[in-house]
Amino acid sequence: MVKENESVWNYPRPPILESAGRRVRVIFNDIVIADSARALRILETSHPPTYYVPPGDVRMESLSKSRTTTYCEFKGSASYWTLRADGRQSRDAAWSYSSPRPGYEALKDYLCFYCSRVDRCFLDEEEVRPQSGDFYGGWITDDIVGPFKGGPGTQGW
Repeated sequence: MVKENESVWNYPRPPILESAGRRVRVIFNDIVIADSARALRILETSHPPTYYVPPGDVRMESLSKSRTTTYCEFKGSASYWTLRADGRQSRDAAWSYSSPRPGYEALKDYLCFYCSRVDRCFLDEEEVRPQSGDFYGGWITDDIVGPFKGGPGTQGW
């Protein structure tokens, strides 16, 4: 659960996985794509949290796996998902881990959405702001304090 003025510089490395403790919603093209009270979050030094939603709380019929993959030294190989709704699409709008590395097994098949690649994301009733740079996909809320890695000139931190 988020505490008031939670600093990303107090987050650990390697990152930890915990219950989000908040309702997560993702909206694209006026359609609620994800709505969950069972989300998990990853906390990693210098990054706003990322939120992972169980597939049962996602409109999976709106997603198709893309060819994009990446590798995280902690979580393992990620697959990406393209979102389509009523004739509109967002390429690689979400990612997931089908075989997460030890310590992150609870993430298996959960989806994490880039705020910047959908129309709106919410934690409870607060609209989330995307992490700058769009590489890490963190969700910024009023109770998270930076500075945040991801923007121009921060890749070497």
